[in-house]
Amino acid sequence: MKIAIPALPCGNFSSVLKIIERVGGSAEIVDDPSHLASFGKMIIAGVGAFDHGMSCIRNRGWLDALDDFALRKHRPVLGICLGMQLICNRSEEGSIPGLGWVDANVVRFRLEPGSKMKVPHMGWNTVKIAKENTLIPLNSVEEQRFYFVHSYHAVCTDPQDVLATAFHGHEITAALSKGNVMGVQFHPEKSHRFGMALMQRFVELKC
Repeated sequence: MKIAIPALPCGNFSSVLKIIERVGGSAEIVDDPSHLASFGKMIIAGVGAFDHGMSCIRNRGWLDALDDFALRKHRPVLGICLGMQLICNRSEEGSIPGLGWVDANVVRFRLEPGSKMKVPHMGWNTVKIAKENTLIPLNSVEEQRFYFVHSYHAVCTDPQDVLATAFHGHEITAALSKGNVMGVQFHPEKSHRFGMALMQRFVELKC
């Protein structure tokens, strides 16, 4: 089933489209919110600031269409990087409310004084799988590694919404989910075979 990628100005579309095609999926950049209903799945791909992302969603007429797709039609949604943060309640990076599909708040990294860790968290990192899920195998014999670039991270109110964690000065949420809504803080489209495997599972996910 074809995957919609809303044409938000904060998106990083070309690399996401390429990886979907490489794993045998089909995706289309959608520039009209009214066309979203004809798709079976959706990826919200984003980079940049939280308020800019939410302003684009609200000012360009996407809010109702996104809510209908995720909350009323219950179709699979994957948020990537900023896209994952936008599905949360709010962010310390801005003042505009998020989509609120997952009960989580986005906060800035707070590292211990003297920590050798840097912000943004940039580069490859391993993730620890917290529970059985459709994106990353729980009992993989191979260490799962993904590419991160971010200065803010999500904190889930309900620990059961956390799919995977990573460590950068302290434990952070690397992936989360609430029913049909999923999000990853890392960039699967930049994570080589690990990202390809994740995207293939999303492509093959039954609606």
